[in-house]
Amino acid sequence: MTTPPAPSVSRAGLIARHTLPAALEAMVEAVRLLEARGCRASVETRSAADAGLTDRVPVVSREDLGRDADVVIAFGGDGTLLDAASAVAHSPYDVPLVGVNLGRLGFLTEIGRSEMADALEMIVLGRTTTETRLLLEGRVMRNGAMTATRLALNDVVVTRGALARMIEIDVDVDTERVSHVKADGLIVATATGSTAYNLSAGGPILHPSADAVVLTPLAPHALTNRPVVLPAASRIRLTPMVEPDTDPVVTFDGQFGVPLEPGDTIEIARAARVLRLLRTTSRTYFDMLREKLKWG
Repeated sequence: MTTPPAPSVSRAGLIARHTLPAALEAMVEAVRLLEARGCRASVETRSAADAGLTDRVPVVSREDLGRDADVVIAFGGDGTLLDAASAVAHSPYDVPLVGVNLGRLGFLTEIGRSEMADALEMIVLGRTTTETRLLLEGRVMRNGAMTATRLALNDVVVTRGALARMIEIDVDVDTERVSHVKADGLIVATATGSTAYNLSAGGPILHPSADAVVLTPLAPHALTNRPVVLPAASRIRLTPMVEPDTDPVVTFDGQFGVPLEPGDTIEIARAARVLRLLRTTSRTYFDMLREKLKWG
């Protein structure tokens, strides 16, 4: 869902993919551009150190990226924005995110490197719109108690371990049994994440405004196991059959993983909060799909 234009920005939190020199260089330039427009930039600790900015700007921890900031800007690819989204989602600071794409496809990082200067000016002036995106909350239950909980913007994925063996997963939605899946794993993706791992696994593309999630099996043993689109209000329970040498793991946005033990279940539902993404261009979602997927 898109909301009215955002207010002007006087404080920005910045984070970059520290292993990508182009991302660090872009962030250094962004600091200069923001300061020239009267916007105070604070930089995540590791990013500041690798970019040589420690003595020039205020430095904040990853967890405090949203503190004293009107926006968080990520420099890199979608993985960097997901990392920033995880930090913001798990903190009390409700700030919007925007990404400068220095990676490859960049479905989430909408600003191209050549557009960065103009986009930063629009951000500072408040000439942007805000989209709200669904977050999933996943809980790992063990012996009747919650052993881990995490939020995800893109997906929650249960996959097998290092050995090339399938795993079996019981899938329940609300109070109803759905299926018993034999596969390499299972993806529970939001509409935002439908163009990520879900797309690679043959799942459908969901428009970001669709209030839905999709269950997509990874290389299923039975070809009749197909992706299923569910209402976002659904409460999903996954029960993997953990056997010797399977070593399954549940991951959240590919950023955080929990090894699973026999008897564990994963409960997935809509999170109580949403994530806000800033848009600085007039590109539509279908413009983006045509550009990124080469639809011609």
